[in-house]
Amino acid sequence: MSDRMNALALAARLRMNFEAAGARVVEPPYLQPAETLLDLYGEDIRARAYVTSDALRGEQMLRPDFTVPVVQMHMSHGAEPARYTYAGEVFRRQEHDEDRANEYLQVGYEVFDRKDPASADAEVFALIALQLRDMPVRAATGDIGILMAAVQGLNTTDLRKAALMRHIWRPRRFRALLDRFAGRAPLADSRRKLLSTEGVLTGQVPAIGKRRPAEIDARVDALRADAAEPPIAEHEILALEALMAVRETIPYASEQLRDIAVDLPSINPALDRLDARTAAMKARGIDIETLDFEASYGRTSMEYYDGFVFGFYADARPDLPVIASGGRYDALTRQLGQGAEIPAVGGVLRPDLMLRLEGAEQ
Repeated sequence: MSDRMNALALAARLRMNFEAAGARVVEPPYLQPAETLLDLYGEDIRARAYVTSDALRGEQMLRPDFTVPVVQMHMSHGAEPARYTYAGEVFRRQEHDEDRANEYLQVGYEVFDRKDPASADAEVFALIALQLRDMPVRAATGDIGILMAAVQGLNTTDLRKAALMRHIWRPRRFRALLDRFAGRAPLADSRRKLLSTEGVLTGQVPAIGKRRPAEIDARVDALRADAAEPPIAEHEILALEALMAVRETIPYASEQLRDIAVDLPSINPALDRLDARTAAMKARGIDIETLDFEASYGRTSMEYYDGFVFGFYADARPDLPVIASGGRYDALTRQLGQGAEIPAVGGVLRPDLMLRLEGAEQ
């Protein structure tokens, strides 16, 4: 049997396992409206997506994953509790690694449940882990919501917090912004000269680019206003840096994060959710004493995650992408719910990578 046929057979078995857990099978179309996906994934996905144009439907994109189409489908019919599963191809351009597939199978399990989000997190993680039992994989977990809560609690302007929130998934850009807002990064000559000016700048020099004069003037005003603001306090910056550096097993990570919360009290509700999830995982038989937690984990994943995130890796095969991954995306249901919302979490498996691991073990 060919590798393709083996992967399809494994995908079918995995989907049946998820059906047995109570999920309903869905099959989102291959082509999705590009505008919606770009709004949700960010423009970064365009470089890795296959985009085409339709005379009637406008710009279309081959689905880069299943989560957004499943959420759109669910929220269009209301915000009731539900479980879904799916199996099919996703498409992502691989410009810098020709060995990685640009078309591959995903099998997923998504839970919409407002009754007990911590239990739903544990359910998805445990069910994905069960499919990988006896495989040489390591689990990593994190929680984007803790870092988000820390940023929202900083004693600084809403504009600065919005900028940091926008770049949480771009660690280098986030770091540069943090240094600037802390007064650590010296201003470039061009920015120093700009901020030393007064009045509007448009109309004084030739117009270049597509931005309207009003947009340019508003941006200049915002930069001037930000330059006049005091830097973020050093103790908050140090606490935020300590938070992002936490990488421990869950019990020790929780202890460290509670210590950090003395300087960043806004993270305490997120830490309460972490503790509730840990208890729910333990109740499902997950060995939380050895389960890794990285506070910065998931910051290069899809931008719709806003809470629990996880991944399974083959440490003996660092050449392989993540074998399985997932996370919580409550805000996504609000964005697509037209006034409705419901907590949601999901995860996906790569059957092709699972087969490669099985072959390497034999």
